[in-house]
Amino acid sequence: MRNLLLISVMMLLAVAPVAAKEQVFTAQDNGQISFVMPSGNIGCIYTPAGGTDIYEPVDGGPEISCDRIEPIYVNITLGPKGPAVLTESPGEQGCCGGDNVFGYGNTAKLGDFLCSSSDAGLICETADKKHGLCLSRTRTLHY
Repeated sequence: MRNLLLISVMMLLAVAPVAAKEQVFTAQDNGQISFVMPSGNIGCIYTPAGGTDIYEPVDGGPEISCDRIEPIYVNITLGPKGPAVLTESPGEQGCCGGDNVFGYGNTAKLGDFLCSSSDAGLICETADKKHGLCLSRTRTLHY
């Protein structure tokens, strides 16, 4: 099963542009970084290690949590260790708005996570590339 997930991610990466440009996001005062894909269908929040005054990730962080609105609302959360966790039907959430648009063809380093954006979807992985998430309108992968 893991090989199938990795093959699917590699196929998605294959359609990503070769000459990616690094995009830098400015953290909010609490250290979090939020961004939205150009389609407005996917939005993510990065929380640094230690969390914030009002939110602490399960493992102490860092973590990246991404929501997809359509066709079915889902959330995938990726922490520093272990596979990403999928939450189907997480209830009503306030997703996918904001000023930080993660341009197609760009990459972003968020702590130890590396994310890439393409018109085929969003991929975020741990530094060792052993764990990650992939979201698009047609795919939901977590490994």
